[in-house]
Order: sequence, then structure tokens, then C-alpha cells
Amino acid sequence: MRRTPTGLVRHGLAAAALAVALPLSVCAPARAAAATAEAPADARTAAEDAGAELVARRAAATRLRFGPCPAVEGLPRPVECAALPVPLDYALPGGPRISLTVSRVPATGRGDAVRQGALVYNPGGPGASGMSFPLLGGRPAWSRIAAAYDLVGYAPRGVGRSAPLSCQGPGELPHGPTQVQAVPSAAYKRERLDAARAYARGCARRAGAALRQFTTLNNVRDLHVLRAALGERRLSFVGASYGTYLGAVYASRHPEHVRRMVFDSAVDPDPRRIWYLDNLGQAPGFERRWADFRAWAARHDAVYGLGTTPEAVRASYERVRAAVARDPAGGVVGTGELHAAYLQTAYYDDVWPERAAALAAFLRGDPAPLTRQAARDPQRAAEAANATAVYTAVLCNDAPWPADWETWDRDNTALARRAPFETWANAFLNLPCASWPVPARQRPAEVGAAGPVPLPRTLIVAAERDGATPYPGALELQRRLGGRAALVTEVGAGAHGVAGGRNACVDRQVERYLLTGATAGWRTTCAPHPEPAPVSLDGRAASAPRALLPPVV
Repeated sequence: MRRTPTGLVRHGLAAAALAVALPLSVCAPARAAAATAEAPADARTAAEDAGAELVARRAAATRLRFGPCPAVEGLPRPVECAALPVPLDYALPGGPRISLTVSRVPATGRGDAVRQGALVYNPGGPGASGMSFPLLGGRPAWSRIAAAYDLVGYAPRGVGRSAPLSCQGPGELPHGPTQVQAVPSAAYKRERLDAARAYARGCARRAGAALRQFTTLNNVRDLHVLRAALGERRLSFVGASYGTYLGAVYASRHPEHVRRMVFDSAVDPDPRRIWYLDNLGQAPGFERRWADFRAWAARHDAVYGLGTTPEAVRASYERVRAAVARDPAGGVVGTGELHAAYLQTAYYDDVWPERAAALAAFLRGDPAPLTRQAARDPQRAAEAANATAVYTAVLCNDAPWPADWETWDRDNTALARRAPFETWANAFLNLPCASWPVPARQRPAEVGAAGPVPLPRTLIVAAERDGATPYPGALELQRRLGGRAALVTEVGAGAHGVAGGRNACVDRQVERYLLTGATAGWRTTCAPHPEPAPVSLDGRAASAPRALLPPVV
């Protein structure tokens, strides 16, 4: 699943995983991890689940100890931090351990609110960190929730300082400008296939036997231990994008430990779609959102001069693309960087004004705004590489993928005819899964209330035109979670990540559910949030801030 927050390059630009060395605490136990690698799948899963229960019981007895956050986290007070030790391999609960970073702001109690426990947040990816989540308590949309809950974020295994995973060394980092083909030739496809195979080999070389341990099921086990270590018998959780799949798998496996769960921008959890078909399903959604941006820019032609129709705006974009293919903007923005920047228009409509202004300025002879918005940020390089590595490892490990290039070529060639904007970039991002060096892939986890313990009431929020997690996924998640799963739909909108400040109607529903457990009904709707206002080309106007920490899926 392709998610690109805050400039993280998660697309076909060489799947730009930069370099974070895997700590020796992960690399060293290769022999121990390999010792259980050949166990039958069902027996191994049972052993891992038993190990997770043992570790969770121990964590409940010891609890997390929070203190000042290390300076490297960049988190100001009142955020507190802790380290959560978990097994690298849950089948060996007494074996090598890794440490997950956790952040918290205790419930404020503002307005005499009664504390309701800890609320854990996962922003998706896989590969995104939720360490900054507690800072949201200062925003109006979260203030009443923050009064009743400890806001808890964490970096999942492999992410940030939680046993960081990498697939490339520092010298393998691609530098801009990058030129990518919109319609890939046969030679370019072979080049990308070779690069994907090299990337997969790099993951195996740098992680060793630990590579197989980066999975959704292990993320669920880590979440189970975190719940216990926080002193919570039942989990209150908000998951965005991939975080909805993580939360849904948790709820399906541990319904007795679920208190309240919000699923924001839901991944389609049908095991038949995890993950190859889910990724193919994104392309039409991204194409639709790319058209939404162009239609908006056309309505504001008086400001931007990009054209009075979506087709004319597309032609303006293609002129910029052709120009940076010949002469990269600022010497650093080629077609790859350009595409990465404008893919964000399919995620967040609050970037529309600045992106339209950058195109307009470039066509008027000023490349500076485009260079600022699209150039790679060297300071974010390690974070981008780490996110890409974790994303790749989890998705490749979670499920079987087609191993033959002919299937990928056939499916994406057909898809690109009707959805050219993102099809090939997404395909090349995921292509390492075709030659993934972990021999035994997992069967996709089942989602649904199948056991004797019924799921409590849960809440799904979704935008009708979301490209990253298309709306049918929300309907499928609701069907699988059963009659106590409520769905709030933001009709006519498509921003990825619905809750948290963008739409007051949605926020009221989320707040009501988290504070009282009540929902407005099985399926309810909210009108779309307002479209962004255009930004003047002199740069003095500013677009609205993003509502949430951008979800990644």
C-alpha cells in the first residue's frame, strides 16, 4: 500500500530506501531466529502467539517507566518517553530482544474529565512512527479526548529507534535529480526489475534471519505487549491507513482485550487482496484524486493560469514535466521528484494551493517554489529509507506475491491504460516482493468476529473519494467486523486521514465514541470539509495546516 506523508518518497523513485544500520541486537541472533524458521506454519504461529501471551503477562507485572524523552526524539515537554522490550522472535520469548520507543502525555483532566486510560495511536505505513502523536492533545479537535486519555504514541518494530531496519548502505542512496519514465519502455522495466532484486538482496544482507520478523502479526503481538505494559486490560486504539489493518487484526485475535477502536481510512482487509490486489486497487483512486486536484486548479484559473479545464491543467503539468526532464529544477528536481511531490495532491487536498502555485510560478519562469516543495530533503533521508525498508519488509512478508515478472507486467500495463498517474510508480515500489528472500511467506491474517467473544462497538471513518485506501475497503472492514461496527462517511471528499481537525462533523463522532462508546448509527454521513482556498502567487497566503499527523499506510 503506497502512502507518502511529509515528503517520504515511497514510490518508484528507486524505492528510495536510504540507510539506517540494523543494530547488532537484531543482526546477532541470526542463528537463533533461523532455528525456528523451518517449523510448520501453524505450529510456528501457535508458538509465537503463546510467546506473546507470556511476554504480555510479564509486561503487565512490570509496567512501563516513563521519563524525559531523549533529545534525539525532538519531543518537548510534557511528552514523556519509555522503552518497551519485546522478543525479536515471539517463538523464542526468552531469546534476543529489541526495544520499542514509546511516548506519552498523561490525561490532562481538564474540565474535571474522568481518566479513561491510555489511547494508543498508529499512523500506518507500515513504516511510520507515532511518537509525535501525544503532541496533538494541544489541538482543539483532540483537547477533550486528551483530557480523558493518556495519549500514547510509539515507533513500531523496525521504525525510528525501535531496532531500525535498513536495506541499503549510505553509498547506495540515490541522489536527485531522478528521471523516471511515465510510460516505461521495455529497457526501463528491466532496469527497475534489476533494481528491485538488488533492493531485496540488500534487505536480506543487512537484516539476516531477522528479516522474517517484520510482519503484521508481530506488530499485533507488540501492540498486545504494549497494552499490557501500559497497565490496560483492554485496548483503546486509533489506527490510520495501514493502522486500520493492524487494529482490525488485533481486534480479530484479541476481542476480549478491545475497549474502543477507531479505524481511520480503512485498508481493505480481505485476505485475497493482501497485498498485491490492494496495491493494484489504489491506482484508480489516485487517478480520481489527481483529477480532483486538476479540476480544482481549473476552477481557480484566475489565480494560477494553469487552464480552465482539468485537461488544460494536465497539459500545464506535462509542460513542467518535460522541462525538468531536460533541465532539472534547481539542479535537483527531475521527473521523479516532481511526481513524488504531486502524488501528495492525491493524499491531501490542503497541499493543492501550494502545488498549483509552484506549477504556475515555474511556467512563469520562477523554479524556486517547485524546487522548495519537490527537492529531496537530505535531513529526512534516513527517515525515508527506514520507512521504505519497513514498508517493504512487512508487505512482502505478510502474504504471497506473484513471483513472475510477466504477471506484474501484464496487470500493470492493463491498469496504466486507465490510471496512468501512479500505476507504474506503485508497481516498482512493491516489485522487491517478487523476489523477496524470505522463503515461507505468511498466509494473510483473517479479519472478523469469528470466535465466541463478540467484538465491542467500533468506529470506522472514511472519505468517499480516498485514493490511498479506496472507500470499498471501509465497507469490507465494516462487513467483517459485524453489526457493532459503525461507519461514518465523509461524502464527496477524498483527503487521506479523516479525523482530527479537518471535518468538525467527523470529529464530533470520533470524540463522542471515544468518550462515551456511543455511535450515531450503523452508517452515517458527514458533508465534505471545505475545499482549500487558492494561494496567491506572491507567497504571502498559506494553506491550512494538516489535520492529523499525516497517515502513511
